[in-house]
Amino acid sequence: MNKNFKILIGSLVVVSVFGLSQCKKSSVVAVPPNPYLLELKSSATLGSYLADKDGKALYSFANDANIISTSTTATIPDWPAFFVSGFTASKLGAGLVATDFDSVASASGKQLTYKGWPLYYYAPGGVRETSGMTTGDGIEGKWFVAKPDYSIMLANLQLVGANGKSYVYAAPLVYTEGTAKSLYFTDPLGRALYTYAPDSANINKWTLGTVADAAHNAFWPIYGPVQSPVVVPSVLNKALFGSITVFGNPQMTYKGWPIYYFKSDVSATGVYRGFNKGVSIGIVGTTSLWPIIFKDIPAAPTK
Repeated sequence: MNKNFKILIGSLVVVSVFGLSQCKKSSVVAVPPNPYLLELKSSATLGSYLADKDGKALYSFANDANIISTSTTATIPDWPAFFVSGFTASKLGAGLVATDFDSVASASGKQLTYKGWPLYYYAPGGVRETSGMTTGDGIEGKWFVAKPDYSIMLANLQLVGANGKSYVYAAPLVYTEGTAKSLYFTDPLGRALYTYAPDSANINKWTLGTVADAAHNAFWPIYGPVQSPVVVPSVLNKALFGSITVFGNPQMTYKGWPIYYFKSDVSATGVYRGFNKGVSIGIVGTTSLWPIIFKDIPAAPTK
């Protein structure tokens, strides 16, 4: 084999190797970084839920219904607080609105809130869930994935009546004085929800059939309109929720009980969250005329 032929073969080998190398490089498609800091993901069982830029689920805690972050990594290490800087409307995925977000102080510094609920990761044993996991939902009946479309939420707070006394749920419609947190229903923004003891199954006796129905509704407004289908925390049975019509307006029901707000559950600055004053309105002995709604409240009577 002459010298020139060897040089030619060597050149072809170099060109071939270089060509293969270039082919391999061109077959790798770069994945652009996620432009969003927060976005909505979807679960077959939970529907849409809030996630960070890496797809990790974010959660809310029933103890935080008054917008105060109560979980810390020192006391509850499985639930680290979530915060992200550089937060703007352009950093939100479809279906999210910037005005639904804010921040509060927490033991770890700042913590982002969604619709007033401080946000957390779930990190059992100190290891955060991976993208697409929602195993923290429903833990202790107080931790829930953050969602944009809840019809009902749960608060776990002390009951303090309009009379300034602290109450504890004792039995159906019965409350005794005492200090302990109670797990009860709120609207998506943390405002307490009530029933009216004289009501019957799917019959509103407070507003319907009264001359001063407008005044009645102003003091104890009906809770509606009713979202269809109803979206509730996973520990609740959505089949137990329904609706009735009150003077042309929808009112949500639970186990047949029509659901109400209490007008005076509000602070001097117009904040409704964290108040449950209505529990003492009309209370006689230990029986409340306006019981706050609990998961296990008996079904409304048929009468």
